[in-house]
Amino acid sequence: MSTPNIPLCTAFASHQRVAAGSYAHVAHTLSGLDLATGSFLIFDDATGTQVDYPWPAGYAPAQPEPVVAADEPPAVPSVGRPKLGVVAREVTLLPRHWEWLGQQRGGASAALRRLVDDARNLHVSRDQIRQAKEASYRFMSAIAGNLPGFEDASRALFAQDAADFAHKIAHWPLDVQTYLAWLSRNAFTAQP
Repeated sequence: MSTPNIPLCTAFASHQRVAAGSYAHVAHTLSGLDLATGSFLIFDDATGTQVDYPWPAGYAPAQPEPVVAADEPPAVPSVGRPKLGVVAREVTLLPRHWEWLGQQRGGASAALRRLVDDARNLHVSRDQIRQAKEASYRFMSAIAGNLPGFEDASRALFAQDAADFAHKIAHWPLDVQTYLAWLSRNAFTAQP
């Protein structure tokens, strides 16, 4: 059974959260509020990126394809090469790299795919921390860039000092603190 990834966002009017949920829900909520267009900011919950509004009907940012669970029957195999979503792009390497890749099981492409998968699995925790810090900083810059202590809070965020970060944002508006705490929830986890 496939699980849909519904993109979510949050809208702020000044420093107060006024809507949260799917893009369609937030658009519906904002249309019912007596706020002028441009008097609120909308942020994508996955990336912390500010989103322009109004967006066209049915708009939602591109999301990864939904993952299909193993309990579904496999598709009937077709004749020819399988469609794996392979995209050809240019890779520039030194001759010694090409020589080594050519000697690997499955050739250069298979070896590169294995190397990338190994690196992704090895650094998943570090990547989550980096992405959480970047999302938090995007949000902070847009909504809290002129609040007192912004620079110190940014330094604490990138230094991964959770206690100092919480202290620096403690006097910010409550809705901003709450959303920022949620965005940064993975920014302070210990790296292996």
